[in-house]
Amino acid sequence: MEAPEPLYRVAVEVRFRDLDAYGHVNNAVLFSYLEAARVRFLGDRFSVKPQADDLVFLVKRAECEYEQPIPLLDRVFVELHVGELGSSSFRLSYDIRDDSGTRYARAETVMVAVSPRTGRPARLPWWLRQKLDSP
Repeated sequence: MEAPEPLYRVAVEVRFRDLDAYGHVNNAVLFSYLEAARVRFLGDRFSVKPQADDLVFLVKRAECEYEQPIPLLDRVFVELHVGELGSSSFRLSYDIRDDSGTRYARAETVMVAVSPRTGRPARLPWWLRQKLDSP
């Protein structure tokens, strides 16, 4: 079965310093690739001017399934999909691929909306749901 078209795609440069002693991208570095894609996606999709009463979105859970080592390439692409929308959280799933489409890893983060005043989870606002649900 063919993968659905990603909602968002970000090119991430693979740097020599990302490699471990075995000559491939260190497993922990992949989480920084996910972060780069997530930050660009959210920045492109939403206003970045926080107000005192705005919600903040925090990573509640992150997981990654490594399918094969990433060698030193010019770049990889992080393809992002929006998953389940809960009452106060949403899932983002990711595929990390090269130019030819080879998949190196699959990952997922659960993001939770938090009120900065209370530090507690808060309901996802309608406008966020609308922007996450549309291409």
